[in-house]
Amino acid sequence: MLSQFYPPVIGGEERHVATLAQALTARGHTVSVATIGSPDSFGTRIEDGVRVHRLRTTAQRLPMIYSDGGRPHASPTPDPELVAGLAGVVRAEKPDVIHAHNWIVNSLLPLRPWTKARMVLTLHDYSHVCAVKRLMREGVPCSGPGLLKCVSCAAQHYGPAAGTVTALSTAPAARLKERALDAVIAVSSAVAKGNGLSSPKTRVPVRVIPNFIPDSLWERSGEPLVGEPLDDRLPAEPFLLFVGDLSRDKGVHVLLEAYTRLGRRPPLVMMGRRCKDTPETLPEGVRVLAGCPHPVVMDAFRRCLAAVAPSVWPEPFGLVVLEAMTAGSPLVATSTGGIKDIVADRESGLMVRPGDAAQLHDALKLLLDDPDLRRRLGAEARSRARSFTTSRVVPDIEAMYASLLSQGAPDTSTDAAVVVPEAERAL
Repeated sequence: MLSQFYPPVIGGEERHVATLAQALTARGHTVSVATIGSPDSFGTRIEDGVRVHRLRTTAQRLPMIYSDGGRPHASPTPDPELVAGLAGVVRAEKPDVIHAHNWIVNSLLPLRPWTKARMVLTLHDYSHVCAVKRLMREGVPCSGPGLLKCVSCAAQHYGPAAGTVTALSTAPAARLKERALDAVIAVSSAVAKGNGLSSPKTRVPVRVIPNFIPDSLWERSGEPLVGEPLDDRLPAEPFLLFVGDLSRDKGVHVLLEAYTRLGRRPPLVMMGRRCKDTPETLPEGVRVLAGCPHPVVMDAFRRCLAAVAPSVWPEPFGLVVLEAMTAGSPLVATSTGGIKDIVADRESGLMVRPGDAAQLHDALKLLLDDPDLRRRLGAEARSRARSFTTSRVVPDIEAMYASLLSQGAPDTSTDAAVVVPEAERAL
């Protein structure tokens, strides 16, 4: 597995890679992970039964290029030290399959001529075609890549120098990936389409295989709810719940407008981190909880009257939506991105148009006024979430690996000129 970050760094992608690595290990595979380390974690060690290689990157020597120096993201171009480090890991591990996740794959591509391993990429966002990975422009979904608008958008996001380099690198990197990779997994049909990979002309085989949660999480969420909340900041009375960044992309402004229209307003708990565009003042009844660990989030989902996922951007998958469903939360979500692959409207949740505060208000009022509807939607949501657990999804990934390996040795020739660092050539 190749992942730009790995626990204890926590995020949806990091949890996914860790869960997949541990699940494959439990199913009898030998699994190791290569990831970007930090000054206090470089090296190799066994973590939860998985050998984890934490590598250095050249970009880490230039902390000024990152808005958050504690999260040195993989670059859109091969990183010399990371390429050399990955070459050492490949030489030591001799893998049958190398499964990369998002942009760290760019530092794997130079190794294509030097390994017979099958190379798989999982796309968790729109980074194959979008320099900022979100496929959003000026607050609305982007119609697709274009040179001038991509450079402008990336410059606003990363700064003029880094943004221009990133935007100009994205399309050439995509072409290299499509030549070098043996398969691509998209976590939703929206990700496949948004990355331009749903066309029959795509050079690399593409499969939609969703994200998933551990079976143990689904099973624990079905246990009787007893005792006090894990976080005493949660309201004692029934409440509505939002989990995620408190940003416009996540639809926070739409949620707050819909909430203020409610005549009978239960408390609204918003779990997540404040962002640049988080409203400075919040309506009465809104409570923001930051820094909540995952068990507290799941406990809140189980206790809430209803969960709300009002995203206006095309969520690649919507892991928070799946976790709410796992907990049996009655759910209101927007019909955007990968959420449409998870929620069945009026069966496992209520779907509303992104950005439509009036429709969101109506859906929330309907749930608040109808306890029977809440019970029915919550039960069906939990039942549907069972299809997105490790035991249901990981076999599909295993089957892809087996299919690739049965095709014989890959063609390691390339028609693209790739500069390989001297350190890597020596390996």
